[in-house]
Parts: sequence; C-alpha cells; structure tokens
Amino acid sequence: MEYKVIPFTATANQTNMSSKNIAEQLDQLIKNNTEDGWEYVRLESVSTYIQPVEGCFGNIAKPGYMTSFQMVVLIKKENEKPAAVSY
Repeated sequence: MEYKVIPFTATANQTNMSSKNIAEQLDQLIKNNTEDGWEYVRLESVSTYIQPVEGCFGNIAKPGYMTSFQMVVLIKKENEKPAAVSY
C-alpha cells in the first residue's frame, strides 16, 4: 500500500461561506485523486507549535504559537490501476 497526504485549505469569501461550498471543494479534491487510483481514507487535523522569533538582544520579537492544518489522507493499493473515467 502507498499513502499520500495532501493539505486541504478551503477558500471562501463573504458570498460563499456555506458548508456546502466547503464540502464541494473537498469533494473535488477527492474526485481528482480518485481518477489517479487513490482512495480517500480520512481528513486529519495536524497540530504543530511554531517556534518564537527572537529579536535584538534576545528579546522575543514574535511569540510562539500553536496552529493546525487539515490533511486529506489517501491510499493506493499495490498493483491497482487508475479507474477508467467515462464521460
């Protein structure tokens, strides 16, 4: 088996902030990869700590902070060929 992890950041503005819009973006990302033989596993949240930035004389110019990223996890089974797409 082979795994693939892709960052997922939905984009929205004041006119299309609906959950439907966000779901459609995730759906399109999954469909695009399915055409290449990848199968969706899950959406994973990955948290990380961003180190502080030191300023002059050892002062903290920018404090450290926690942030998180959404990652789409996909799997491709060995010897599996991409699915034929018919339009």
